[in-house]
Amino acid sequence: MLKELELRRSCRNYDSKMPEEEKINEVINAGLHAASGMGYQYGIIVAITNKEVRDKISTLNAKIMNNEGIDPFYGAPVILLVAVKKWRNSPYDGACMIENMMIEATNQGLGSCWIHRAKEELESNEGKEILKSIKLDLDEYEGVGHVALGYSLEKGAKEKIIKDNRVFWIK
Repeated sequence: MLKELELRRSCRNYDSKMPEEEKINEVINAGLHAASGMGYQYGIIVAITNKEVRDKISTLNAKIMNNEGIDPFYGAPVILLVAVKKWRNSPYDGACMIENMMIEATNQGLGSCWIHRAKEELESNEGKEILKSIKLDLDEYEGVGHVALGYSLEKGAKEKIIKDNRVFWIK
């Protein structure tokens, strides 16, 4: 497992080829097994593989960041939107889910990147309209983030530099 942690990098250039459903499911399963406050497991994952819906979410996300005309998901064919039922630990529970998914993506030979603005998407009428097919009261959930997922076109990961003085011991 330490190997995946050392190898994991944010991918910002994806092949348009759709990953195998088994690999996507393994990534999702890792997110569903994430730690959560008091074990409540309030998090959900909206797996978006439909290109039309994916592109609508991308357009909305770019609009929220005031950078229309770009793809904030870097061409990834799969978007895993993470939301958590609103409560004091929502952002933390969602963050655990996203981290687990990114590590498992590395294990599956896939690239991934954490993309923000899911909160604003779920708060917007446009976002709710795009996601109405999941038949969930999105007012009960807080968007935490997305995992852009797919095969990376980036060759050779840069070495991760671990800075000194980041661990302090009290014995």
